[in-house]
Amino acid sequence: QVQLVESGGGLVQPGGSLRLSCAASGSIFSINKMGWYRQAPGKERELVATVSGATIYADSVKGRFAISRDNAKNTVYLQMNSLKPEDTAVYYCNAIINSIRYWGQGTQVTVSS
Repeated sequence: QVQLVESGGGLVQPGGSLRLSCAASGSIFSINKMGWYRQAPGKERELVATVSGATIYADSVKGRFAISRDNAKNTVYLQMNSLKPEDTAVYYCNAIINSIRYWGQGTQVTVSS
């Protein structure tokens, strides 16, 4: 059984920063890609950033967010700076592990004054 456990969400003021973490655990033989998606109320889930050798960012977060990965810990991070109210969403970790796509449970990020 493979699990993705996220942490680091919360309430932050506009212009602030948060760091999300997602740790994969269980019977892991290979991890091909790890990344983050988000879903705001009334909107579809969208890609934020992924890393698998190369990194990909949504245009809306380029220059503000940074994704990184610690292969030894099977963990992916999302450093979010200069946060805006429109970044408010539930953030989901996503990973392709043993050729199967897994999702985390989601962590709420709220940007508000």
